[in-house]
Parts: sequence; C-alpha cells; structure tokens
Amino acid sequence: MTRHPALTLSIALLSLASAGSAVADASGMGFFVSSRGSGKGADFGGLAGADRHCQTLAAEAGAGKRTWRAYLSSGGAQPVHARDRIGKGPWKNAKGVVVAGNVEELHGSNNLNKQTALTEKGMPVNGRGDTPNMHDILTGSQPDGTAFSGNEDKTCGNWTQSGEGSAVVGHHDRTGLDTSPPALSWNSSHGSKGCSDDALKATGGAGFIYCFAEK
Repeated sequence: MTRHPALTLSIALLSLASAGSAVADASGMGFFVSSRGSGKGADFGGLAGADRHCQTLAAEAGAGKRTWRAYLSSGGAQPVHARDRIGKGPWKNAKGVVVAGNVEELHGSNNLNKQTALTEKGMPVNGRGDTPNMHDILTGSQPDGTAFSGNEDKTCGNWTQSGEGSAVVGHHDRTGLDTSPPALSWNSSHGSKGCSDDALKATGGAGFIYCFAEK
C-alpha cells in the first residue's frame, strides 16, 4: 500500500509530538520505583551506590538533570534516615501524578499505591496477585522514614550484602496477607528472608528501591 506524502508527514509529526511529550513528562518526574535491582540482591555498594543506581535509571528515562536519591535508611553509630535524603517535594510519578506534596504527607496520607508507584519508564510494578509478585521494595526504614535503632541489622549491612542478613521492605501496592498496618505499609512492612536475589524473591520482591528527586 502506497501512503500519500501528506499522510506520512502527519504521522511523523505526531510521533515527534508524542516523543516530546514523553520527554516533558520525564523532566517533571520526581519519584519512581526502580525498574531493575542491583543484580546483587540488596548489595548496592552502600547508599552512594544506590543513589547512582537511581541517577542512572532517571537519566535513561530523560530525567537525569535532577539529583536523585534512593529512599533507604542505614544504621550504626551514625544512622542515616531515608526521609532526610529525598528533598522537600512535591514528587510526581512518570505520568505527572503527585504521590506526595511534602515529607510529612509522604509519611502520612500519601497517594502512593500500585497505580501511582510506577517505574521510571511509567510502567506498573507487579503486586500481590500478579506472577511473579514484586511488591517488596527495599527501604530499611521505620514507618516514619527513620532508621531502626539497636544492634539488629535491618539493612543488609547498610546495603552492602548479597548473602545472609535481612532488610526491611515496604509494599508498593499497599496489600499483604491481611489488613494490618504493616501489610499495608509502603515503606515498613516486614524483613526479607535474606539479602540475595533469590531470598528477596522468596518473600515477593525483586530488589527494587524507591527513587526520589532531591532537587
């Protein structure tokens, strides 16, 4: 079938317009669930490595001009709190939907759920009921976004271990085995069975993290 030149030009212009719109959406994006993990379970090479992971994924999606931080806490003598690392908000997903207006709202009545917790590509992440389930998102955090106190490691060695250990995860789809607060928590649901990819998969995860634009 031969296309009319004018029709071909129109199609080309529409494609360019769509691409431009996608770039514009990406430039305004301030939050996403990583579309892939580290490849080494919960080992990201520490917080700095996790930040680089977020920055790399954001750049691939056309939002690399912003400064990105992983929503992860770390413990020890000088704990780092996830809530203190991510800027002031507001944060929009890849589709331009606001998931939270500020830090307080993020840790209160936010708009984060399976429909809004999209990847940097604007794609949904498998949740409970999907195969495979990937709703466990690594955070190492308490519900208020702070690090855990005490000697028990809840961060897989501050995000440097891919074998034994455990890390606290949240459920991006806000669902679980029951309707208790932990099962519905986006950032502090339960501990993982281990720090390897296989261990994270065993409880319904894939080694994904939340990424926020600090500025």
